[in-house]
Amino acid sequence: MKTFLLVFLTVYSTMHAVFLYRVHGLFEGRQGWWAAFLVFCAFMVLAPILCRVLERTGWEVPARLVAYVGYPWMGFLFLAFWLSLLVGAVNGLLWLLHRFSGLGTAGLSGKPTALGVILVAAVVSLYAAWEAHDVRIERVRLHTDKLPPHVPRLVVAQISDVHLGLNGRQALSERIVRTLRHIAPDLVVSTGDLVDGRTHALEPLLPLWQDLQPPLGKVAIVGNHEYYVGLQDAMDWTRRAGFVLLRDEATTLAGLVNVVGVDDSWKDRPETESRLLQSAANGLLTLYLKHRPQICPETLGLFDLQLSGHTHRGQIFPFTLFVALMYPFFNGTYELEKGSALHTSRGTGTWGPPMRLLAPPEITVLEFVRRE
Repeated sequence: MKTFLLVFLTVYSTMHAVFLYRVHGLFEGRQGWWAAFLVFCAFMVLAPILCRVLERTGWEVPARLVAYVGYPWMGFLFLAFWLSLLVGAVNGLLWLLHRFSGLGTAGLSGKPTALGVILVAAVVSLYAAWEAHDVRIERVRLHTDKLPPHVPRLVVAQISDVHLGLNGRQALSERIVRTLRHIAPDLVVSTGDLVDGRTHALEPLLPLWQDLQPPLGKVAIVGNHEYYVGLQDAMDWTRRAGFVLLRDEATTLAGLVNVVGVDDSWKDRPETESRLLQSAANGLLTLYLKHRPQICPETLGLFDLQLSGHTHRGQIFPFTLFVALMYPFFNGTYELEKGSALHTSRGTGTWGPPMRLLAPPEITVLEFVRRE
């Protein structure tokens, strides 16, 4: 945890420094305002940590206030940072052009450029906040010969990375549950990071989730954020919300479908995963719930469809590019070897900034149709 905090503070402070360098010209002759803005930025660097500390110590109202300011600022700052780097890159190219061609090209600088960075980042932030609320229904249709003769069709709805925490939890839950009721799936699965806050504050949400009762029930696994906020409390809340929690376990629902779920891990566990999937080898359709979209080669052919999340598709572009490098199967549906497949959800909620840019949230509807 200490290493994570050090890396976070270093990276986030650097992003602020780049942004401050780009806009400092706006404060010429206004030393008082510049000092106040520096204090504000220093507070914003610490805000994500501060709101967690306040929440853990029971100061939920101050924690929510800090989060309401700190997380939208984080989203804005991410965008302003990349725009600042873009301006720097353009200036570098213009300098090279002038250096080697002798053309008198002026760089992008001064107050107009600083105002442009702020304005563009603000407008894009507003769009990203809207996109975060625009939950898309992604439909995936798969043919299988593993459904019983009397079951021509099975519909599974996947939610992932909901991140019920300090802000927006009531509206988000209502939006998700309303959409799921409209879809009317046979089974609902949650592929981790459902809980991302102290569970005593999530108590009012329980009746809403408990009333969601698809015919085959609700199944969940834990993601990395359940570990961050307190695994036992997160699991208790998930179970009370009506989910069957699978922790390196397999279950068969109504004699129709196997669901196998594993705990989150940053690395594959070939022996554990293979043994677990082999225990469910009964000829039925097998769903494999694994938070991170990592493929363990030893498990190929032991499941029909792996359902994962975690990546958020980067959540805010251009982080998409870096996530794609870390996770080759970072978004969408992929055909794998030996008859297995993988679907990686973009996630249904948001982590940190309540924003998404070119990565709209999704609820996935998986329709399995019996092959004639």
